[in-house]
Amino acid sequence: MGINMKNAEGYHDPTPHKALSNITREERAAAKAAFKPLVYICSPFSGDIEINNKRTREFCRFAFDKGNIPLAPHLMFPQFMDDNNEQERDLAIFMDIILMGKCQEVWVLGDVISRGMSIEIEKAKKRRQPVRYFNKDFEEVESL
Repeated sequence: MGINMKNAEGYHDPTPHKALSNITREERAAAKAAFKPLVYICSPFSGDIEINNKRTREFCRFAFDKGNIPLAPHLMFPQFMDDNNEQERDLAIFMDIILMGKCQEVWVLGDVISRGMSIEIEKAKKRRQPVRYFNKDFEEVESL
């Protein structure tokens, strides 16, 4: 249904039509400019957890600065789940994969692929989600 060129009495009235058309166009442009893709951050957690979490936070900031909404559940889940408990770790990876399915892309950070990361990357590839690789300096590379 478009914007009517006629007024309430049925007479041709282009001024309100033009004004309403401009508003609609501006709203569409604003909505398009406001879109930020959700990207899944795939980076190491285990090992040196403190350093890995710091790097993940830096990578999230990098993704954010590039106009994305970063999602790194491995920064959140360890707040209430035990990574040393195999059942909880498997459940966390399962939940990671669910959340990853909501993302437009998967961004992989670093020179080392952990067991959890490889599970996520393989799942993303099976889903045909775009997977992008970045080295430790946040430079995009072909693959790791």
